[in-house]
Amino acid sequence: MDYKQTLDYLYSQLPMFTRDGPSAFKKDFTNTLELCERLDNPQNKFKSVHIAGTNGKGSTSHMLAAILQTAGYKTGLYTSPHLKDFRERIRINGEMISEQHVIDFVAQHKTDFEDIKPSFFEMTVAMAFDAFAKDDVDIAVIEVGLGGRLDSTNIITPLLSVITNIGWDHMNMLGDTLQLIAGEKAGIIKPGIPVIIGEYQPEVASIFREKAQREGSPIAFASEEWKVYSAGTHDDYLDFKIEKMSPLVYWHLQLDITGTYQLKNIKSVISTIQELRKQGFVIDDDHIRTALREVKKLTGLHGRWEVFSHHPLTICDTGHNPEGIAEVLKNIENVPYQKLHFVMGVVNDKDISKILAMLPKNAVYYFCKPNIPRGLDADSLKQHAASFGLNGRNYPSVKDAFKAAHDNASEDDLVFVGGSTFVVAEVV
Repeated sequence: MDYKQTLDYLYSQLPMFTRDGPSAFKKDFTNTLELCERLDNPQNKFKSVHIAGTNGKGSTSHMLAAILQTAGYKTGLYTSPHLKDFRERIRINGEMISEQHVIDFVAQHKTDFEDIKPSFFEMTVAMAFDAFAKDDVDIAVIEVGLGGRLDSTNIITPLLSVITNIGWDHMNMLGDTLQLIAGEKAGIIKPGIPVIIGEYQPEVASIFREKAQREGSPIAFASEEWKVYSAGTHDDYLDFKIEKMSPLVYWHLQLDITGTYQLKNIKSVISTIQELRKQGFVIDDDHIRTALREVKKLTGLHGRWEVFSHHPLTICDTGHNPEGIAEVLKNIENVPYQKLHFVMGVVNDKDISKILAMLPKNAVYYFCKPNIPRGLDADSLKQHAASFGLNGRNYPSVKDAFKAAHDNASEDDLVFVGGSTFVVAEVV
């Protein structure tokens, strides 16, 4: 099989969350462990940092990988989902694994797949771990796919665990309260392994503290350690100062991913770097400064408050749950524009009422269906949105909606694309 045929095989033969929804989520490690056993347990052959959370785990993972690369460490990066190319999920020093690597891995282990019947995600995790082990990476940054406790990535024993925050997402699988969701995320906390919680949230903080205490794991809340000052966007950089009082640490930094919600994520990133320094990693201040100015170049990150053009100003963002959309709306409020044109699509297995209730009623909406089986029909989305006072037209595709928004927008308007990672994937 060539590369396209290989991907067609993976997409058609293996249970996929993007296609099948919750039924593709396996609630134990049996398949992942069996597959990795046949690969000679690559997950035990490299050092790692494990990152979970409702929002920000992708950005945090990419920032950490950029810093580690800049410091001279051969760095693996595993994230999901991908936007354009499957290989975005598995990078080494910012470079995607080769098409031939994917072809060879599937060809060599096709019999194992047919025997074990892993999900698409389980297979991808095994492929990533195998690639990192064979390429002898110094460290890998591993992003959780969904939840934490039962996620396939949770077979690793990392140097430290990071949980960015807790919000409302995937309630049909993780639980219908923030406490239940936090319990699932806390499942990545391992015995004796330090854990950093990005955002102190009073309603769930005790869950993390109690889990860390049971496991004998040192715990720190990054948002309680750091203060951020003077945030603003200048010359396509998010410009800010970050300070820790004891011991005194003070940096003026610039970040090339400019959504203001990154000011939450940066606290997790810097706390993680401080912990890695304690564990012997040589990462100096200049490595941090240089890397944060070049995260997109170093890691290939896309879709986080990404500006496409300026006339009209056109921006996309992958925020797709209430907390993520809240951050998107804060950023929109900070942008000068005459009229907002909102290109929106969502998936069909989430309760989007909370999101629709948040959205501005004075925007013009362009409803569309992302090109995945789980995409919600554009007409259904339009009707649901109308009940919240949101008005617009539905379009047969994301590209049609995007084109209509651009055609209708004046030079001083804002065109925003979002609602789902899969909508953003079709325009980046």
